[in-house]
Amino acid sequence: MNKTLCVIFDCEGTLVDSEILCCRALSSVFNSFGAQLTVEQAMRHFVGGKLADILSDTRERLGLNISLDVLEPLYRTTLKTLFESELKPMNGAKNLLEFLEQKEIDFCVVSNGPRDKIEHALELTGLLPYFSGKVYSAFDTNSWKPEPDSILYTAMSMGYRPEECLYVDDTAKGLEAGVRAGIRTIQLEGISKQTFPGIVGKISKLGQIEELV
Repeated sequence: MNKTLCVIFDCEGTLVDSEILCCRALSSVFNSFGAQLTVEQAMRHFVGGKLADILSDTRERLGLNISLDVLEPLYRTTLKTLFESELKPMNGAKNLLEFLEQKEIDFCVVSNGPRDKIEHALELTGLLPYFSGKVYSAFDTNSWKPEPDSILYTAMSMGYRPEECLYVDDTAKGLEAGVRAGIRTIQLEGISKQTFPGIVGKISKLGQIEELV
């Protein structure tokens, strides 16, 4: 196994503890249109991926006919409010980033969300200073996980070959992207219990990455 020179992190549910807030925002938005969607139901169907797909799937499951042009901005606004009052870093995130800095192992973040949303989440949780110039978005490649393009682009932009990197994500779609990119991929277990064949392991907390690099 090659030495890990760069750890690539997903953002939501990996660096910042956001997935429960996303489910609450989803529940709130659909309930505002008279649909019955509990936070538990939102969690049960939580798979990550592109926001438009999550909203479309939920809309179809609930039998609602509301435009994504209405749903998407409402969801983003609702989530932004929740983030600003309640978002926290994942347990062990800061310690792990400091450990990687001490060991001179590079790291960065890539997410399906827009760059300003990723930076906002990192800023709210005090993690942004660690990621100066190291924030990548699927919008950079116009290709969203589970497609591997954004992860490959991130590795290349950081100056590493796929086999020199380790990728960490919490959802099946993100894990699929990592595996398809040919990068050793680790699952941080969270709300989403789904996995993807070909990952090299599962961890229950971020600190366990210290043993893997």
